[in-house]
Amino acid sequence: MDESMAAKLLDDLRHGKIVELFVRKEDFLVFRSVLVKRDDFKYFRGIAQHGGHVLYHYLKEPRS
Repeated sequence: MDESMAAKLLDDLRHGKIVELFVRKEDFLVFRSVLVKRDDFKYFRGIAQHGGHVLYHYLKEPRS
């Protein structure tokens, strides 16, 4: 995964084109570097999965 693909996937998740986003352990660092730069960063919730993978959802209200 590259930065442009991560940004597109985050936009798709935000706009409801996808309901959840599974990020593999190998792609996490690139993905997270794009995620933390976004203005809507706090609307994304990542849930750790077995093996170091993360499942992301977009929230209606920002997490605290």
